[in-house]
Amino acid sequence: MARALWTGSLSFGLVNVPVQLVSAVRDLDLHFRQIHEKDDTPIETHRVCSKEGKEVPYEEIGNEYDGVVVTDDELSAADPVKTRTIDIESFVKLDEIDPIYYDHPYYLVPAGETDGTIRAYRLLAGVMERSERVALGRFVMRTKEYLVAIRVREKALTLSTLRFADEVRDTDGVPGSGGRTKPKEVKEAVKLIEALSGDWDPSEYEDEYRKRLQAIVRKKRKGGDIKLPETDPERMEPVPDLMAALEKSLALHG
Repeated sequence: MARALWTGSLSFGLVNVPVQLVSAVRDLDLHFRQIHEKDDTPIETHRVCSKEGKEVPYEEIGNEYDGVVVTDDELSAADPVKTRTIDIESFVKLDEIDPIYYDHPYYLVPAGETDGTIRAYRLLAGVMERSERVALGRFVMRTKEYLVAIRVREKALTLSTLRFADEVRDTDGVPGSGGRTKPKEVKEAVKLIEALSGDWDPSEYEDEYRKRLQAIVRKKRKGGDIKLPETDPERMEPVPDLMAALEKSLALHG
């Protein structure tokens, strides 16, 4: 299990469940260092005053927003009150939350192995699974307050940070989000969706970009040359006959 990022309790009415927060995902991306190609020396980043052209010590760096300079002490006045509690405020149905609001997933695990902690954890997980509801709450991690959604996944409690409503852009002005469609094209498109439909199996989907990067690194290590793939300009252009394209797609996948 990953290291704990936060330790506290999950408050459910008058019941407190001691929990720890651990990330539910892992970073498998390839992280490259920037180097000077001439001598393979790593590149360092320095904070430089654009007026003086000199490096600025950390203690001399201030904060400015929209023409207003704010000190670190003044910024700390906006910090939320730090608590060690995730307060559940309400329960909602899972399908009521638009996936666009989800941010980062975590696991909530019991903080300790005492009988009382394990029993309280199992009780809350079992009740939430039976009710088929998602708990909404808030908590503070470091200096930021988060809105969170808590639900059950395979008998374990998960926590996902949520974006606030004003952080999500609306769809006004998106071309194609309104207007009419031709009934025949809709009918054929529905058929194509049905032909491509299946059960969700996450193991069937892999990070193809990461696999290509790994292959490039392996080939470079062996002294091989890397050739750029050819692009297909036709895939970037809209089809001239939408109905014909739908019918051809159905013939391939029907």
